[in-house]
Amino acid sequence: MPLTEILRRNTSRAVRFRGMDLLNNPALNKGTAFTEQERETFGLHGLLPPIVESLDDQCVRAYEAFALKPNDLERHIYLRQLQDTNEVLFYRLLLDHIEEMLPVVYTPVVALGCQRFSHIYRRPRGLFISYPHRQFIPSLLRNHPNPDVDVIVVTDGERVLGIGDQGVGGLGIPIGKLSLYTLIGGIHPARTLPIVLDVGTNNDDCLRDPEYLGWRHPRVTGSDYDAFIDTFVRAVKEVLPRTILQWEDFAGAHARSILDRYRNEMLTFNDDIQGTAAVALAAILAAVKVAGSSLRDQEIVFFGAGAASTGVADYLREALVAQGLSEEEARRRIWMVNRGGLLHSGRTDLTPEQQPYVQPLSRTAGWLKGNEGEIGLAEVIHHVRATILIGLSTVANSFTGAMVREMASRVDRPIIFPLSNPTDRSEAQPADLLRWTDGRALVATGSPFAPVAIAGRTIPISQCNNVYIFPAVGLGVVASRPSPDSVGAARITDSMMMAAARTLAEHSPALQDPHAPLLPALKDIRSVAVEIAFAVAREAERSGVIPRPAAPASAALRDRILASQWSPAYPAFVPVAT
Repeated sequence: MPLTEILRRNTSRAVRFRGMDLLNNPALNKGTAFTEQERETFGLHGLLPPIVESLDDQCVRAYEAFALKPNDLERHIYLRQLQDTNEVLFYRLLLDHIEEMLPVVYTPVVALGCQRFSHIYRRPRGLFISYPHRQFIPSLLRNHPNPDVDVIVVTDGERVLGIGDQGVGGLGIPIGKLSLYTLIGGIHPARTLPIVLDVGTNNDDCLRDPEYLGWRHPRVTGSDYDAFIDTFVRAVKEVLPRTILQWEDFAGAHARSILDRYRNEMLTFNDDIQGTAAVALAAILAAVKVAGSSLRDQEIVFFGAGAASTGVADYLREALVAQGLSEEEARRRIWMVNRGGLLHSGRTDLTPEQQPYVQPLSRTAGWLKGNEGEIGLAEVIHHVRATILIGLSTVANSFTGAMVREMASRVDRPIIFPLSNPTDRSEAQPADLLRWTDGRALVATGSPFAPVAIAGRTIPISQCNNVYIFPAVGLGVVASRPSPDSVGAARITDSMMMAAARTLAEHSPALQDPHAPLLPALKDIRSVAVEIAFAVAREAERSGVIPRPAAPASAALRDRILASQWSPAYPAFVPVAT
């Protein structure tokens, strides 16, 4: 939607606060943009400079302050302080400078923000639900500041991005994710709730840090951990039964089991598994079309076999089956390697999620094996004639020149996605991948990288950022409710996520220009989110997750999606009638 249309959406709002109480409320504060009439009505004269500014004027000043900060952490802190001061200005500033500021407000800089969370903490935001308070979880949920919540993002801080256990510092992830729900999906900021489940930490640096703000205790594990999660879920179902619950940055030992346990009884999904899978699938579908091939003709190699990798593999397997392969044929096209080597039938250390991707040991006859019988990534790439290489290992620089050149010698447009983040955990640098392939590789990454100049042209690098998926899914689910009080979708299904992936792939700029990025520009992401939300809601109708309307209602659904999007613009304030 054009920014001019966003800015037209001013409506009047009745306000009961006055004076400093109004200025101290980030959801209501306009700062220097309060009009003369509002200053008179709400007792603001003398509390503000005499000049009345527009939101545009404020954005200019805010951007100057942002640009003056000496490093990314200080810029991250500045944006968080602005969010705690004036939410409309915060989101409008991000919208105006989304390509520059998205990496600062979220990945990769949010990783540093999580590491420094206890040292840069300023104001309360979200909920801390600590294990010692487990018997009071329903009461803690009722302490959230707004009566209605559309989306919760929750973490236990154990596996934050690629930097591991950050304890309560992991709350920076839900805060950042929910900012993007609002910025891109248009979910009203007051209807979002970040939560950290503080079950202790095994990070010795945190436990030794005198400023650490979390429960100073080793992580709760086993049945005690499971019971705590179950108590939390039951409390959410009791207190906020219509709320989307997004799981974020849980360790592999818990992520899949939590998702499988609750996915059929509430509105929930795991972004690391399903969001990552959807955006990766979208980029791969686009890349395969650009390469002039089909998905069913690919040999796909993964480095990394955790929850994110198996999630991407699950969606690729479903897409291969949709293109006519049998389940067994689809599985045989996917080769998964972790630190123990190729997943094959001779290994006894594999999880249930990895088992579908075990290759028969007979397929590796004559392959070079290590001392423990392991088969390394280079050996797999050599023998399977890989066309797609996906990294979700957090092992930096693990895609070598020899591997990539071998791929490029066998396929004209190798598809190579180093998806680990933050940046210093990426399996390869895009500039190297393009240099090793003479500019022919189709590349997407997990962290943001600058465009690469090669052979007289500049190649932009798409970031496979889940931000393309989860805000739109949230918008689609919220807008699927015919009225604010209706139930809407009962579940978030894999078919809804795959509908999101297919729609995102259809909006790939590379389909029009093979040298363009595989994913849309961030400046267009809010409008693309509307199309993805529409596809998600229609799939929910098609699959019976929400009641199908008696007659086709596409126009009404699209109107609800557009009407559901909150936009960063100041309403006119009037006093509450007495």
